[in-house]
Amino acid sequence: MYSNQGSGYPSAPYPTGGYPNPPPYNTDYPRQPYQGPPVYPQQGYPNPAYPSQPYPTYPQGGYPPEPMSSAYTSPGEDPNAAFDFTEKSIRLAFIRKVYSILTVQLLIVVGFVALFLFEKKVQKYVATHYSLLIIALVIVFVLAIMMACCDSVRRQTPMNYICLFLFTFAFSFLVGVSAAQYNTREVMLAMGMTAAITLGLTLFAFQTKIDFTACGGALLALLLILLIGGIFGFFFPSRIWQTALAGFGAFLMSLYIVYDTQLMMGGKHKYALSPEEYVFAALNLYLDIVNLFLYILQIIGGRN
Repeated sequence: MYSNQGSGYPSAPYPTGGYPNPPPYNTDYPRQPYQGPPVYPQQGYPNPAYPSQPYPTYPQGGYPPEPMSSAYTSPGEDPNAAFDFTEKSIRLAFIRKVYSILTVQLLIVVGFVALFLFEKKVQKYVATHYSLLIIALVIVFVLAIMMACCDSVRRQTPMNYICLFLFTFAFSFLVGVSAAQYNTREVMLAMGMTAAITLGLTLFAFQTKIDFTACGGALLALLLILLIGGIFGFFFPSRIWQTALAGFGAFLMSLYIVYDTQLMMGGKHKYALSPEEYVFAALNLYLDIVNLFLYILQIIGGRN
């Protein structure tokens, strides 16, 4: 088709008959029988770069539980107490126990007040036996110091209950003697006002976002003022001064009811009582309520 013009590469000769067929396969190659898949050792092939290490052995029952710490750190009146006061169930059980004890204490004081109001023989007997008042005062002061200063006294059962109710009976006896100096109508009115104020302050303490537990130092300063004012009124008696001091005392006891209630509640408040301090919490609220009653009775009551 094309002519060879001039010099260039010579054209190679090609066979006209096409390329020859390849030689046939050798059918005489010996075939080996199938031996199955290769067998490997059960442990696997060792890593040539690292020496083989034995596998650790573990107990059949599983891993042992980690030891739990017996103490929780919680801000409160007792930082060494072993409790987690953020648990709702613990807090609710603690509050129920405190109010159960407080209810029994208030029933005891109401019984003594009614006894001295309606039984004239009891009034005459106590009026002629002043030693009973002295014994009751000694019991109140000794037990108050023991329960306030000794953790073992107010935490160990049944010692804490024995000391608490001995204190309650002695203090209720003194309250009954004081209430016997007023008219029955005035005492009943003071009881009703105390119950209404206590209920309102308790609801306020549970609902408010104000943290009264951080005001313990201020309340202590006001309590010292009340104490000094009482000493001054003892040496310089005055009806106006006693009424003013009673009004200040009622206001201070109202603040203490809110303060002690929030200490008992715990939660997000700055300070909280340990759940082991149910006796101490009940004692604080009992003194707050009874002293509030006595101050209200001084304000509205006229001496017989």
